[in-house]
Amino acid sequence: MTHIHAILLGIIEGITEFLPISSTGHLILAGHLLGIPDTDFLKTFEIVIQMGAICAVVLLYWRTLFSIPVIIRLICGFIPTAVIGFTLYPFVKGYLLGNMTVVVASLFVGGIILIAFELLHKETPLVEQKITDITYKQAFLVGLFQTIALIPGVSRSGATIVGGLILGLKRVTIVEFSFLLAVPTMAAATAYDILKNYSLFTTEALPALGLGFLTSFLVALVVITSLLKFIKKHTFIPFGVYRIVVALLFFFFVL
Repeated sequence: MTHIHAILLGIIEGITEFLPISSTGHLILAGHLLGIPDTDFLKTFEIVIQMGAICAVVLLYWRTLFSIPVIIRLICGFIPTAVIGFTLYPFVKGYLLGNMTVVVASLFVGGIILIAFELLHKETPLVEQKITDITYKQAFLVGLFQTIALIPGVSRSGATIVGGLILGLKRVTIVEFSFLLAVPTMAAATAYDILKNYSLFTTEALPALGLGFLTSFLVALVVITSLLKFIKKHTFIPFGVYRIVVALLFFFFVL
């Protein structure tokens, strides 16, 4: 992997981590287009640079993250992911990560579901709702929805946002909760992967990891603030259409 590859993947990660289009899926497809070998290091790189985007959340929401009521809700949401993710980690990394067929199928099906959901979903009139208004049960169920994103191409943010809307949460509230839930989720995933694959972090590999991490962090700062403005006036239908188009392009011209 060259430094240019690391920067490009960092940009893609920063853009896609919080949009309902699957950052992991885009990294897998981009890695294929760039001709980067599908190695264990690439899979670990893709996980680690996600922490760059997550650090953007920490910077923007650090006061909220130190709120005890919010922390309790994040723990409730993190428990399902921790249990199921830890159990399925060998299968996910060994068979799903890097599998372009799985990614393309997930992007396509997820796009249809996202469009159909937005067309059928009716939100109640706007009322102010804070993250602390989310019940512990709702937080736990959002965490269950998040586990679906163990399948590359599904989208962690997409699964949690749609799940939250199904549970009756307001759009801005669940989007912000999805941002925050990414912090323990990706921190745990990165720490566990580093523990399992520390031998891959050689002196030669560190510059690429650093570039990817920093790039995703800077890009994510812009994307987070832009997404919050976007969802106040728009639905996620454009992202559903985008998913379908990307899936079809890869199906007909790459696979």
